[in-house]
Amino acid sequence: MVINQASLKRDGVQDYVSLRATALLMTAYTFFILYVFLSTPEMTYDIWSGLFANLGMKIFTFITLLCIWVHTRIGLWQVLTDYVKNATVRVVLSFILNTIGLAYVVAGLFILWGV
Repeated sequence: MVINQASLKRDGVQDYVSLRATALLMTAYTFFILYVFLSTPEMTYDIWSGLFANLGMKIFTFITLLCIWVHTRIGLWQVLTDYVKNATVRVVLSFILNTIGLAYVVAGLFILWGV
């Protein structure tokens, strides 16, 4: 059996693994932020900006933003293919929603590296 690795089409296994991997990273980020809030007696701006001034935290946050975008793209694709039967409407909605998702990632990137 020949598998075309250069294909842009996705398969179910790739989507499954991508969803689970992104969910694990987003969960780890959520638990880390919860830990910071619960272990800090008083959360001030200085503590919060100091946390995000760390390069490791910026990278972890950016990876989490990318995970949210990938997770959302796969979820949108699944929902739109299930419930929107008109191909033209589905493509337009997919483009608009994916563009909004990309805009969130870009805005998050500017906010994150502006701290």
